[in-house]
Amino acid sequence: MKLTSTFIAVTLCTGAASSFGLNASPKSALQNVRQNLAFVRKTGGAAMVQPVGIDGKIQSPMTTALSAEAASSDALKVKGGGFGLDIPLLLYFAFWYVGNYYYNITNKLALKAAGGSAGFPMTISGLQLGIGCLYGIFLWIAPDARASPKVTLDDIIKMLPVAFCFMGAHSASVFALSAGAVSFGQIVKSAEPAFAAVLSQFVYGKKISKAKWLCLPIVIGGVILASVKELDFAWSALISACIANMFAAVKGNENKKLMETEGLKERIGSVGNQFALTSILAFLMSLPVMIAKEGSKFGQFIDIWKTNPAISYNLIASGLWFYGYNELSTMTLKKTNAVTQSVANTAKRVIVIVGVAIVLGESLDPIKLIGCSIGIGGVLLYSIIDNFVKS
Repeated sequence: MKLTSTFIAVTLCTGAASSFGLNASPKSALQNVRQNLAFVRKTGGAAMVQPVGIDGKIQSPMTTALSAEAASSDALKVKGGGFGLDIPLLLYFAFWYVGNYYYNITNKLALKAAGGSAGFPMTISGLQLGIGCLYGIFLWIAPDARASPKVTLDDIIKMLPVAFCFMGAHSASVFALSAGAVSFGQIVKSAEPAFAAVLSQFVYGKKISKAKWLCLPIVIGGVILASVKELDFAWSALISACIANMFAAVKGNENKKLMETEGLKERIGSVGNQFALTSILAFLMSLPVMIAKEGSKFGQFIDIWKTNPAISYNLIASGLWFYGYNELSTMTLKKTNAVTQSVANTAKRVIVIVGVAIVLGESLDPIKLIGCSIGIGGVLLYSIIDNFVKS
């Protein structure tokens, strides 16, 4: 029953994103009206029924269409501007946050039940990717759910670096969370901009502003301060979280290069398809890592899976939550500007760190909270500092 409810929740999350993302723009409908009106005029003759204004005068069809367009524009403002709310975007944020929150909880519970870092972290991380792949394939097979991509073999080959970095970032993150507290792992992962800055500057040749460089000591200092009073501190958790940051930074740069490939966006078809393809490739790449690290005791994992529902339920649930929230986060960030993205990511980390720590009973020492606040605040400042400097 728990598993069914989790599947339904994730399906609703991604389904809501897909349905809201496919709605046609009212402006495109009005453009069709204009075209139809032009066609009517070409055929000649006056319309049998003509619109009459409140002043009693007959109005032309074009005047009526323009009035309708103005009214529709006002309606659109109610949705996204002034005191109105963009309901689809709010749902994106809500499901993204909820998915990330529950992923961290179910992932940690699965890792604990399997023996922590000494258990099966690579097997769990790999199977989480596999579960997400099954869901992505299901959306392609299900009628009227999602059109499958039309990629070529050359496209797949070009996607391999992104998929490898995605696999590496996920595997390293799962190991970090198995070796230490979720809150500590999230604090270290918040320092990803520091790794991204170094790579962009010295590997990809993309200049980072001095203002951004000056923000990095704040981020690193906050992480160090948060680590001082960490009761569950482990070097393996710190190192693996840093490795995850490195993979994530490389993935971001490689993904930008990938999407510059001519015609690739059209062949992939959608953000959801891109994430599904990346997940499938990442899962296939994770299999050799699973076999090399934990293949010799895979029989033991099967026995635990059969006898301990805490592993089976939380593993499947975490795989679904991971796939769902990642796809939703991509859709959310594509609908917002850079500043909104930065604030959203910052708020998400605060919610996850505090919320998960409370649920799992992890330490929230004042020094740790201060370090967390400094580190995440530094990340936010890093993300928006260039906009402030320009203005």
